Amino acid sequence: MAFGGGLDDETEVMSEINMTPLVDVMLVLLIIFIITVPVLTHSVKVDLPRADNTPNELKPETINLAVNADGQIYWNETQVTLEELELRLAAEAGKQPQPEIHIRGDKAVAYEHVIKTMAAVQRSGLLKLGFVTEPGN
Repeated sequence: MAFGGGLDDETEVMSEINMTPLVDVMLVLLIIFIITVPVLTHSVKVDLPRADNTPNELKPETINLAVNADGQIYWNETQVTLEELELRLAAEAGKQPQPEIHIRGDKAVAYEHVIKTMAAVQRSGLLKLGFVTEPGN
């Protein structure tokens, strides 16, 4: 590598890249990064309080109502009359969150008994009502 001009002829093209300005710029950038990195990571140490931000999800209770072939109503396997059912449903409607009501109707039950049970749930003000069925073959 030849340092220095040495170009006597003005028509000759210089085929070498002058690296000195590039090295100077890189050294300046390196010095700037060395100086600024500790400043960026320096902070005041503060003992921050810990808080749990996960919401407390209360799962609603599930009440299973069953209507057998004779039209008898069962509240979670306990037999109740229609009047008792309405009193219990009214008490459950005031809870937060409201429970979910699952109705199981026997396939031989008269439609009227299931409708009376559904109407009692609706009158009580409960909003979540579902039917439970067995998967068919």
